[in-house]
Amino acid sequence: MIDNLSILLSHGLIALAFWRLLSRDDLDVEAPAPKDSNPTGFAHKNNKIPAHKVTEE
Repeated sequence: MIDNLSILLSHGLIALAFWRLLSRDDLDVEAPAPKDSNPTGFAHKNNKIPAHKVTEE
């Protein structure tokens, strides 16, 4: 009897928390990321990637 009660109570509380989280209005709302003032990195258009020199031997 205690085993069934503890399983029912724990699963009931998990279901209640899940239901409360799903009913929130701000669940899928996220502010956009701010723009970089000085973008850098591999995918930046102005980065000059030097070509490898091919030497003939």
